[in-house]
Amino acid sequence: MSLSKKLKLRKAKERDYTLVDLERALKNAKGNDLKYYEILTKGIVPDVVDDVEHNVTGLFVKYPNANSLLGNELSPTETADEPDCMWSIKEEKEDESWFTISMTDPDAPSRESPKFREWQHWLVVNIPGMKIHEGEHLTEYFGPSPPKGTGLHRYVFLLFEQPGKIKFNEPFKGVSDMAERKSFKTSAFMKKYKLGKPIAGNYFVAKSAK
Repeated sequence: MSLSKKLKLRKAKERDYTLVDLERALKNAKGNDLKYYEILTKGIVPDVVDDVEHNVTGLFVKYPNANSLLGNELSPTETADEPDCMWSIKEEKEDESWFTISMTDPDAPSRESPKFREWQHWLVVNIPGMKIHEGEHLTEYFGPSPPKGTGLHRYVFLLFEQPGKIKFNEPFKGVSDMAERKSFKTSAFMKKYKLGKPIAGNYFVAKSAK
């Protein structure tokens, strides 16, 4: 589905957004007209997944005072709270569609030495339509906290369409479960639950403020 099509993203907290909004913001941020697929895969393949769907669409990630724009730099302070996420979905399929959204850091503890790749920041499964708050939170949101002196880290959001509602056999990870978050493998999780390639994605970068 082309970013140039005016496909309406469903309800946000404050206002409605469209994929055209995201396309415009991406062009302003990047200064070019590269296709979304090309920009996204350059930033996350093969460190997070081997590939995404070639007709991948925009995943709008909105924080209270900032947006993720395919590689723009945000601060840990700006991204401390769980974001709003929106994506394109056919209205007639909304009541019968289930999704998984994940956020990971493939650069833990640093991009030069990512021995903890990937650090899991957020994982919500069995999302009905676009109602993330009604999904099953397997990993509670924990904002970026890159160690001092480790440079920029990528924070990758991926959206998967599930074949239906799935029974996920995974332990819950709260904000205090730090050790359990390291060395998560998105690609292995995809294969385990037969999720297929990501249908939407986004990412930003951040570094320690210290």
